[in-house]
Amino acid sequence: MTQITLKNYQDKTLKVLNRYLEEARYSDAVTAYENVLRDHLELDYFRPYQPFPVEGRENVPYICLRLPTGGGKTLLSAHTIRLAAESYSEKEHPVALWFVPSDAIKTQTLETLNNPKNVNRKTLQDAFDGRFVVYDINDYEHIRPQDIESRTCIIVSTFQSFRVEDTGIRKVYAHNENLEPHFSKIPADTPGLERFKEGVDEGKLKFSFANLLNYWKPLIIVDEAHNAKSPLSMDMFQRVNPSCVVEYTATPAENSNVLYSVSAAELKAEQMIKLPIMLSEHKTWQQAVSASVLEREKLAKVAKQDRDYIRPIVLFQAEAKGNDVTVDVLLNELIENNNIDRSKVAIATGEQKELDSINLFDPNCTIEYVITIQALKEGWDCPFAYILCSVANTRSPTAVEQLLGRVLRMPYARERSQEELNRAYAHVSSNTWINAQNRLYERLISMGFEEEEAKEFTYQIPLDGVSDVPQERHFSVTLSEKPDLSELDLADKASVELEEQETGKVILKVRGQMTEEAIKKISKTVKKQSDRDQFVLAAKIEQTQQEAYASPAQKGAELVLPQLALRFEDGLELAEPETCLYAKGWDLLSFPAELSKEEFSVTDDAKHFTADIQGRKVVIQSADSHEQLSLEGIHTPWTELELSRWLDKRVKQGDVKQPDMLEFLRKLITYLIARSDLDMAKLVQGKFVLEKIIRDKINSYRQKATERGFQECLFSEHSIVEVDIAEFSFSFDPKQYPASRLYDGKYKYKKHYYPRIAHMNNEESEFAFALDINPLVEFWVRNLERNPDFAFWLPTSSDKFYPDFIAKLKDGRLLVCEYKGGHLLSSDDTKEKANIGELWAVKSGHVFLLASTGKSGEFRDQINDAIS
Repeated sequence: MTQITLKNYQDKTLKVLNRYLEEARYSDAVTAYENVLRDHLELDYFRPYQPFPVEGRENVPYICLRLPTGGGKTLLSAHTIRLAAESYSEKEHPVALWFVPSDAIKTQTLETLNNPKNVNRKTLQDAFDGRFVVYDINDYEHIRPQDIESRTCIIVSTFQSFRVEDTGIRKVYAHNENLEPHFSKIPADTPGLERFKEGVDEGKLKFSFANLLNYWKPLIIVDEAHNAKSPLSMDMFQRVNPSCVVEYTATPAENSNVLYSVSAAELKAEQMIKLPIMLSEHKTWQQAVSASVLEREKLAKVAKQDRDYIRPIVLFQAEAKGNDVTVDVLLNELIENNNIDRSKVAIATGEQKELDSINLFDPNCTIEYVITIQALKEGWDCPFAYILCSVANTRSPTAVEQLLGRVLRMPYARERSQEELNRAYAHVSSNTWINAQNRLYERLISMGFEEEEAKEFTYQIPLDGVSDVPQERHFSVTLSEKPDLSELDLADKASVELEEQETGKVILKVRGQMTEEAIKKISKTVKKQSDRDQFVLAAKIEQTQQEAYASPAQKGAELVLPQLALRFEDGLELAEPETCLYAKGWDLLSFPAELSKEEFSVTDDAKHFTADIQGRKVVIQSADSHEQLSLEGIHTPWTELELSRWLDKRVKQGDVKQPDMLEFLRKLITYLIARSDLDMAKLVQGKFVLEKIIRDKINSYRQKATERGFQECLFSEHSIVEVDIAEFSFSFDPKQYPASRLYDGKYKYKKHYYPRIAHMNNEESEFAFALDINPLVEFWVRNLERNPDFAFWLPTSSDKFYPDFIAKLKDGRLLVCEYKGGHLLSSDDTKEKANIGELWAVKSGHVFLLASTGKSGEFRDQINDAIS
């Protein structure tokens, strides 16, 4: 079956999760969390790990992954079931309990997991070779004992089905005679299970579904995890007894163990969402409606030039009955004053459900406008929605977020050829949406955007609209009281305009360059603290957008670097570790099929395994008799061939032919059985551990072969490395900078290529400041880590090396810089990166600098010495 290709940020998210779970399997949940964040992700500081809040189960992995709206949480959840089963639970067929926030989302999730054409279903199909089944929590009675033994069982539920103080009022906690076949194999004295508290059956086990889950120790997936932090949720977790809890949400709770965060910029770079949001404020709601209609007509004409079928749709948010702009009033405005045919409008409210039977993706569909009140059906997803028009005086942030999320998704998850189709649009009435830009900003933060992203991606169009004549930038804020401008000098007063309203409120308009000093001066004129906060937020947004407008990337400056390539008889190929590996040959069978006792052994009680995983000595213990590591349920006796085939499915490698892999595994198993301390039963019992050891062993062999090829191709007398910028070069995309974390330190940089800057630690930010103030530097960029599509990299013998900084000098040369702490200067990794950087510099005619506090001279001196 065709493998589903993940987006780069999705792949990184799952890799981080996999690393954490493998670490947690061999150490503990806290240590794994700290190791991944500190050593793998190189975070300087992070919130302390909050253990699983169930007594006696504190070591259960309890992890949160943060993805903004539109990031594909359901798809990643589907991948997580297989990943967690292999990396942590070590079960071929786990039980997974998948929690969603509402019945509507449950219905939608079940539909995608049961639809053979849906990517979520296909992901599970690939993961478990079709041996899985999906259940609605209401149908748990249909689960058979043979399903648990031979298939992955996924139960989709809301928290409401479990979250209760009195277990007697929830079906999942009730005694059910139909479940007796499951309990025939469960020992009566199994601890942790609920029992009858009174009556003739007092003390006996309840045949409840909750008790079954407690015994099975399910993997728990939580969609929108911030809904799962109440005391009742924790009580539910205790009753269910999970083996592992993985949360996906856009807005983590404060006590969540956030393992990895994805930024909105990463989603935009992967063409998942439309940004920026073009916000237009209008004096009346009727003008907002008319402008939305005109905007849709303009986009519809542009959409005809796109290769895909797109029919832009406007989402209108009306007010509830009893208010001014109800659904009927808005519908009448569209028909009578904007000449919109009724057949082009669908009403989606609690009472009118005109979208339920309509396929909005059908080219024959006539719907161009949708009217709702609070929200569309939860989970409603139509990327043709481009324009949000709110005429409602709503204070509900949830309603705004839900509607805004509808217009952010990109049609077909691909960037459109027409730039207008890559943006989202919002039209609001200034009477009902007071300080609209600030409110929009706050909603984006709530949807998972970083603060700087929210500032950059909300662009306010002046009230008069956009004209072809460049206009002076300005922004406005509605205040409850008139500010006192008497202390401003003439120049500052000239940049400020007041417009008093009949309601007594005042619109403060500010023009010109927004500096910290200007913000401070004007904010002092505002009397009330709440008004002052509104002004400062709007000014900060304007300041961010002014800085973005002035960045080299925004001005169209190019930043192109030559890449290292290898010259073969049939032409050039990009120099990558894999290219070096295959250039000199890679044959697994040329390496010994052996594992020493130190690398893998089993004690006599057949419950402990000693392993050497990625160079770390670990001891693994099977904690419970019914876990997969026991011999129960295994068809014995296994033969060497059967175990070889089982391992082959688990450790198969794309660059090793299956006959070679099977032969290597056969030789290895023969070698292991010949050892005096092992037999086939022990190998079968420890097969999951053995799988990881073998994969690690093969990777170490591949690494040795790569190092040999890398040295010969790049550094030997007969090296074939060269540079040809016409053939292989990397260009920084001026429109995309998908940083997962942003710099928030003390320095204000003036020469960064992009308006935002990726995270830097203190020493890196000091070096960046030295770059920024160097008169010979035209501009520079903080290079992204592990993002080959959007960052410059050089090959190493094991991976890709992403230098920390790239600078373009005013004389046309390029300066590639890597920073290393003084304690790392003598490490093998640093030496290899320095060698490959110097090789690139020699071949390209540009400059490489390994900077460090451990070298003589300050950063500015090290830079000057390198470029002089």
